[in-house]
Amino acid sequence: MREQTALPDVSDADADGGKPDAAVVRDALGVGVAVGLSGFAFGVTSAGSGLTLAQTCALSLLVFTGASQFALVGALAAGGNPLTAAAGAFFLGVRNAFYGLRLSQLLALPRAVRPFAAQWVIDETTAVALAQPTRRSVRIGFTVTGLTLYVLWNLTTLLGALGAEAIGDTDTWGLDAAGPAVFLALLAPMLKDTTERTVAALAVLLGLGLLPVLPAGVPVLVAALAAPLVLWARGRHAGGAGEDMGRGGAEGEDGR
Repeated sequence: MREQTALPDVSDADADGGKPDAAVVRDALGVGVAVGLSGFAFGVTSAGSGLTLAQTCALSLLVFTGASQFALVGALAAGGNPLTAAAGAFFLGVRNAFYGLRLSQLLALPRAVRPFAAQWVIDETTAVALAQPTRRSVRIGFTVTGLTLYVLWNLTTLLGALGAEAIGDTDTWGLDAAGPAVFLALLAPMLKDTTERTVAALAVLLGLGLLPVLPAGVPVLVAALAAPLVLWARGRHAGGAGEDMGRGGAEGEDGR
C-alpha cells in the first residue's frame, strides 16, 4: 500500500479534522517566543568566545540553527580548530535536510518560495508543522513559528552580543548551558521508542566520554556515529532472529 503523504486542505475550522487558525497561531507564537529569547544567550556566548559583533549576527542571520551555532562557538571557545568546529556544526545541521524532505510534502509550496522557506526548516518549525492536521494549519504553523523565531532570535542575538561586555564572564552566569538545555528540552519528547533512546544514550556516552581525550569539536563528530551503530546492531539482531525462526520452522517440518 502506498504511503499517503497528502493532507486535506481544510480552510473551515469547523470541518472534520480541522483546527482553528487562532489556535495554530497561538501555539506557534508560544514556541517562537520561548525559543527566540534564548538567542540572547547565544549572543553573549558568541561574543565571549571572541567572535565580533558582525560575525555573531551573521551566524544567526545566515546559519539560523541554534544547536549548530552553539556547537561552533563552544568549540572555538574551548580552543578547537576552526575547521573541526565548523565540521561539527555542519553535521548537527544536516538533520534539517531530512526535515525538509518531509516538510516539502506537507507544505507543498510553489518552487519560487521553497528556497526562502528552507531557511526556516529547523527543529521548532518542524515540530509545530508536524503537529497540524491539515495543510492550511501546517502552513500557518510553519510560517508563524519561523517568522517569530527568526526575528526574535536575531534581535536577541544582537542584544546579547552588545551586552556581553556588561555581563562579563558568561561562565559565571551559566549562559553557555542555555543552548544545550533548550536543545535537550526539544529532543526529549521525540524519543518515543527504544531505538531512539538507545541512540541518544550512546551519543551522550560517546560525546562525554571522549571529551577529555579528543580536541574540542571532535567528540560531537564521533557522537554522530551513534545512529548508524545502533541501526547496524538492530539490523544484525533482527537478521539473527529471522534465521532462528527459519531454522526452527525447517526443523518442525523435518519432524513431521
